[in-house]
Amino acid sequence: MNSFIVINEGFICKNCGEKNPKLKGSCRNHCRKCLYSLHVDDKNPGDRESKCNGLMEPIGINQSGKKGWIISHKCLKCGKMITNFSADDDNFEKIIEITQRMNESARIKKIRN
Repeated sequence: MNSFIVINEGFICKNCGEKNPKLKGSCRNHCRKCLYSLHVDDKNPGDRESKCNGLMEPIGINQSGKKGWIISHKCLKCGKMITNFSADDDNFEKIIEITQRMNESARIKKIRN
């Protein structure tokens, strides 16, 4: 059974250097500026048991009605994929950029097939 361990702390982004404060009302797990994350959790959110510690690139965005924007991250070191909810202070321009990149990639795949 998965259990969520609450760890809400500020951090400096390892990708862009942005200072990220604690998130009000939830836990921040990605940079609000570049949306990158760090592979620190293993089996459960907040367990901090990953031995990888690789950068996790935001590779996809989905929109889910009441839940809002959901960011898909892929670890650049080991390839693990995870999803996370966006935060109110996330860089919305970056969310749009990732969405456009996904749409362009899908369009190219469709043309090639």
